[in-house]
Formats: sequence, structure tokens, C-alpha cells
Amino acid sequence: MQQSIAKRFTQARRLTVLSAAISVALATSLTAQGAEAWVSTKTKAFNPAAVKATTSGLSAPSASVLANATELSSNEPVEITVGLKLRNEAQLDKQLQFFLSGATRQYLTPAQFTEQYGPTQKQVDTVVKHLTQAGYSNINVAPNRLFITATGTTATAKKAFNTTLKQFQKDGSTVFANTTDAQVPQSLSGIVDTVLGLQTAAVARTYHHEVPLSTGKTASDARTSATPAKVGHNPLDFSRLYGAGTTPTASNTAVGIVTWGSQTLTVKDLNTYTTANNLSPVSTSIINIGSGSHSKSNAEWQLDSQSIVGAAGGAVKQIIFYNAPDRNTNASIVNAFNRAVTDNVVKVINASFGQYEGTDDSIDATNTVFKQAIAQGQTVSVSSGDEGVYEKTGGVPNGANYTVSTPASSPYAIAVGGTGLYTDGTAYSSETVWNEGLSGTRIWATGGGYSTLQAAPTWQTTAITGSTKRALPDIAFDADGNSGAQIYYNGKLVQYGGTSLASPIFVGIWARLQSANNNTLGFPAASIYKYFSTNTDTTLVHDITSGNNGYGSNPGYVAKAGWDASTGFGSFDISKLNAFIKANPDFSK
Repeated sequence: MQQSIAKRFTQARRLTVLSAAISVALATSLTAQGAEAWVSTKTKAFNPAAVKATTSGLSAPSASVLANATELSSNEPVEITVGLKLRNEAQLDKQLQFFLSGATRQYLTPAQFTEQYGPTQKQVDTVVKHLTQAGYSNINVAPNRLFITATGTTATAKKAFNTTLKQFQKDGSTVFANTTDAQVPQSLSGIVDTVLGLQTAAVARTYHHEVPLSTGKTASDARTSATPAKVGHNPLDFSRLYGAGTTPTASNTAVGIVTWGSQTLTVKDLNTYTTANNLSPVSTSIINIGSGSHSKSNAEWQLDSQSIVGAAGGAVKQIIFYNAPDRNTNASIVNAFNRAVTDNVVKVINASFGQYEGTDDSIDATNTVFKQAIAQGQTVSVSSGDEGVYEKTGGVPNGANYTVSTPASSPYAIAVGGTGLYTDGTAYSSETVWNEGLSGTRIWATGGGYSTLQAAPTWQTTAITGSTKRALPDIAFDADGNSGAQIYYNGKLVQYGGTSLASPIFVGIWARLQSANNNTLGFPAASIYKYFSTNTDTTLVHDITSGNNGYGSNPGYVAKAGWDASTGFGSFDISKLNAFIKANPDFSK
């Protein structure tokens, strides 16, 4: 009988265990069915093979890098920026086309843009709730509600975006990247567009290089030369060389520069420059973006600010530095751009940096910001790059495998290429495509070509045949180190070239034209293609027809009459363009 009781007890225990197991399985199944599916955002898994080489061109991450990478510590700090989708984007695109058509229009204020095209407050609150539940803190929403920044860790990133972060070595530094797509719950898929800050391996770099003053000729050398020559220039020279004449300075127009690091020395050197040239001091403001350190100096920002002032005729209303932290992630750069646009104080914004477009995880977010800039009547100018047609490999010749940089390839920015500027005494003589040839393992030459990721805007498809992709640059100005700018860095004169000179020259000129036209000019791309492609006045535009931006048997893109993918339509004469604008009321108005 005791055996019978024991047997019944054992059977009952088995039934209890089985029942419990079934209950657990059923609960798990119901939870799985009730949970939302994860949906990928536009932030895809990091591709190490796409990262361009180092500055020296000697190394680039291989596809095996992530295979040997280790998981990032779960408590490693990871600051993220969530980019939200525009609302009524199709309507916005139509409005931008209307603005760019030359028809009479009223630009939007930031508040109007947010009301019409920004995410709703309810949508923002939904995303904020998701981030909070995942463990994020210091959550901040941008004024246009298009970006949400937050502080978290590897663990919170994994919980919020169902992705894994791994670390590895690049250029002697430890970086990290997401090895899977950044995802969000399905209910957020119609709201969230991108998640920035999940990788630090692919970031922008500046486009400039130094030519020792001891080897750089000066304008005085040109005056004694019997033939046109490339010589170094005080940035004020560009105002004269590009034909400003009596065009007013940019004293009524504020300019923005997107930067990173510390701008203390930048402002000090700008004051040294204005004092040395008997110019009035320039009003400046530094707006630091993000919570990271802002301590490192970079001569790039001296080149930008002093060249802008020089090309603007010696005066601008104000220069505002929208300043990202030392560690210039794509997220911090987008936030700097967005601050410049949502503040809506500056008419022109300079960006003297970029990266190979295949590694830029911020393309969509950047385009969103640039669209708002156009809607508000602002213009973003971007250097086209210093690697010729070899942006991906850092200027190292790579056969016929041509690549371009972002954000220059954005359809919503003016891409500025580089020329070599020849002067005859103190007068403009001619320009060629900037290409200094091979230096070590890489070339120094103007970036230009065709995007593989971004579609050609309508104003390009009607003026340029042969490509459905965004072609660049749009225009070009001096970038050759041998005809470069002589600026102050740390109190001493130095000489620099690069498309980081070309873009500031355009920014100074465009600010000048804005002041001459009561700051009524909008984004000029459509007008440039409409009028310059059919222009018969050879003195209005300096058409560059000599040179290329490749190397050896792979010349890249060869200059020709009209637009080309090395210098765009070329440079222009300031006073004649100003007269042309006044005679053609639909030009960029």
C-alpha cells in the first residue's frame, strides 16, 4: 500500500511539473505574440569596409575588423541623437520647389516650419517615453522637434534599439560601432527615422593643408613676375581678385560656421587679423553644442573665419561658431547644423569638412536640416573635398573607382570645389582645376563627381544630362596651396589651401551679395543652374576649362566648357553677379 501511495504521489508531481511547464510555455508564447515587432530604422549596421583610409592613406578597416571586435562594456557612456521623420514631407518638397522656382514667396519662420512640417508633440512624447523606459536620461528635444538627444550607455542602446555595439582599433584609437541595424518598436517606425551616435568609427575631417610660408610666393612676387603666377594671398585679396568693385561689404549679414573643439584661439587670431589689416573688430559668438569637451584647437577655423571676412570685403555683421565637442561624431555635427538653422540668425552657413558618403550614417538627418534651411531662406555651403575623385581612400589613387564626400553631395547644399588661381600683378588672370598631384601616397585635388546615394535635384537634371544622381561641385574658388590664404594661427602667419578655403570664399561673397540685396536672397542652386548653364556673358562666370581631379591614366573628371564635375560652373565676378541679380529679380529670390 505504501508503494501505491508513493506511485500516486510521483504521478501527481509529474503532472504538476508538466502543468507548470505548459503554463510557462503558454505565457512565453502569449508574451511573444503581444510584444511589438522590431523595425529597422535608416541607421544600418556599420560597414567597416566602407570606411576610408587614414589621412596618410596607409590603412582602412577591413571587413574582418568587426569579427575580431569585442563587445562594448554595458556601462560605457553612449550619447545618442534620435532623428524623427518630417511630417507632410511631400508637401514640403513641393514648397521648396516653389521657393526655388523664382516665384514670389514668403520664407518660413522656425515656428512656422515646426508647425507645418515638424513631428507632433504627441509623436515626440511617444519617443521620449520609449527612451525613458529604456533608461535614458538628460533627454532634450530640439526646437523643431526633429531631434531628441539623450544620455545613456551601451545597455540602454541595446534595450532601446535592439542593437549590439562593439569596439575595435582605428588609427590608434578605440572606436565603437553598431553591428546590427538600429531598430525601434513597430509603433515608432512611422516616427523615428535615424539613430545617430551609435558609432564613432566614421566621422568628418577638415579639408585643408599647409604650405610653408618659406616656399609660398606672395602677391609682391606676382607684381614683379612677367607671367601670371600662383602666389599666396591675404584673404582680402580675394575680394579684389573676384571683382567686388563697389559691391558693399557683408556688414549687414550674419554668417555661421559649423566647427568643433575650442574656438578661443580662433577668435583671438581673428582679432589679430583684423587689427593687422586695419579692419573693425568682428562681432563673434560661440555656441557650444553637446556636453563633451571643447578644448582642442584646429587651424581650420582660423582659415574659415579670416577667409570669410576677407572675401566679404573686410566686414560681416557677426560670425557665430556652432561648435561641436572635440570628438566630432556625426550626431554632434547634425546637432550643430540644426542649432544654426533653428536659431535662424545667420543667412549663410559654412561647412569645411566631410567624409566618404558610403560611411555617413547622418545623410538623411542632414538633408532634413538643410531642407528647413532652404525653407527659411538660408544657404549652407560645403567644401567638396581634397582627395580628388578618391574620397573613399583618402586621396590614394584607386583606378577608376571614383567617390565623393558628404555633406557636399547633399542636393540641399552648395558644393564648392577648388581651383588653382593665377594672378597677373594684383589682377585676376585665370584659374585651372586644383590638382597638386601626388604627395606621398595621396593626391591633393578638388573633390567632385557623382553621388551613388543621392538623387539629382530637378535643377540639375534640366541643366546637366547623363546622370540621375547628384553631381558636384556646383561652383569653385581658389583652393591651391600655392595660391592659398595667408592667415594667422596662434599669432603667426601661415599659408593654407584646400576646398576649406574655397567654401569660405563663397560664403564671404554670398554674404556680401546678401547685404547688397537687403538679405532677401535665398538658396541659389536652382538659379545658378538656370542662368549659368545658358550664360553668354563670359565675364560673369570664370569658366574653368583646363585640368582634372584624378591621377595618371585615370584623370577623374576633366574640365570643359560649361559645367563639369571638377569645378562646376567655375567662379564668378562679384560685382557683375550683383548687377545680374538686380537685373533678374527671380535670381535666388
